[in-house]
Amino acid sequence: MKRFVYNCLFNVGFYAVAPFYFFKMARRGDWKRGFGQRFGHYETGLKHSLTNRDVVWLHAVSVGEVNLVLGLIGALEKRLPNHKFVVSTTTSTGMAVLRQRLPDRVSRIYYPIDRRKHVQRAMGTIHPEAVVLVEAELWPNFLWSLQRRNVPYFLVNARISDRSARGYRRFGFLFRQLFAGFSGVTAQNEADAQRLRDLGVPADVIHVVGSLKFDAAKLATPKRLDVPGLLGQLGVGTDSLVLVGGSTHSGEEEILAEMLPRLRRHFPKLFLVLVPRHHERGRAVGDELKRCGVPFAYRTEITADTRREPGSVECLLVNTTGELLAFYERADVVFVGKSLTAEGGQNPIEPAALGKAVVFGPHMENFPQVVPQFLEAGGAIQVADAPALERALEDLLAHPERRAAVGERGLAVVQKNAGSLEETADMIARRVKVR
Repeated sequence: MKRFVYNCLFNVGFYAVAPFYFFKMARRGDWKRGFGQRFGHYETGLKHSLTNRDVVWLHAVSVGEVNLVLGLIGALEKRLPNHKFVVSTTTSTGMAVLRQRLPDRVSRIYYPIDRRKHVQRAMGTIHPEAVVLVEAELWPNFLWSLQRRNVPYFLVNARISDRSARGYRRFGFLFRQLFAGFSGVTAQNEADAQRLRDLGVPADVIHVVGSLKFDAAKLATPKRLDVPGLLGQLGVGTDSLVLVGGSTHSGEEEILAEMLPRLRRHFPKLFLVLVPRHHERGRAVGDELKRCGVPFAYRTEITADTRREPGSVECLLVNTTGELLAFYERADVVFVGKSLTAEGGQNPIEPAALGKAVVFGPHMENFPQVVPQFLEAGGAIQVADAPALERALEDLLAHPERRAAVGERGLAVVQKNAGSLEETADMIARRVKVR
């Protein structure tokens, strides 16, 4: 009965939100490529590549989880050399990263919409021997299908907030059986582990290993991009100070743009690089920069022939995907977005792993165990609001030794927390091998 009720409610909800869902996809671009995969329709080439293979299916919702999967696949391939790996994602930005960074031997697909017929069609094509879910995205039809087929499924880098846990408990009649079916779970901390036990995950399958993001940041390879050369085309010298606003959200670009002229009075060679979290916002962010009177260039407008005089451009607006790490490498100071005007925060580990001085706002809820470690070690700076952000940036820009110290301490935190990737891969491989 519960499955019937869920499917009825899902269908009603799906048709209600479908216009918004597909509009959002179209707005982000490149939505037609692989569109049928969302309904379980796969190309002949994929089907042939999976024939008579033992398949491990890993699912990463979007860009953040995709970066974790990249490192995890490398560790699993060493332990399961004869297996075929398939990675799914939900967003077009996640797929763009998969296409850029995954080797051709690993297949990439879009995760099927959780209608029963779409899930069954996907399972009938892929025939997974095991499924690995990164962090937490649990869709009932997908998990029910795995249980019917006796396919072990894992949850890695699990992070369950109090709010999410309350929601799962409220619908315990639906989710408790699904949580109880996990073959293995790695949790980021003991608090998450306890929430998972309360939700029905067997205690003996939960392993507290820390955050995979520390290992993923160490293994991440910046895209091959000559950032110093590219900035040099815009008149930015090697002696210029570079401030990178990484994965920024609405309102944060305007804040940085408004303070840029004031900072440049003290640091005339300061250059701002803005990398919005969603590249499709590039045009809107460009309009904000124009209103603020900041001379800027779009990343997509820079060609081999581009040459600008020093000082003629004060900001680069990166309206592409997959290049953030490359710009972090050139940064003197990094502001981590979604932390000042939005809630949750973006990943502070990536710039810290490069030894950069990191600053973020008060809203870092997505990293409740990570942020305190950085702050206690002095490996990052947290500010309360825009004026405090400007003061912190001015202080770091004025004192290179302080920037270096913050960067070194942040890097030490990353190095201290490494190791969870290998533990996670061991857990999965042991269970898969014994089947």
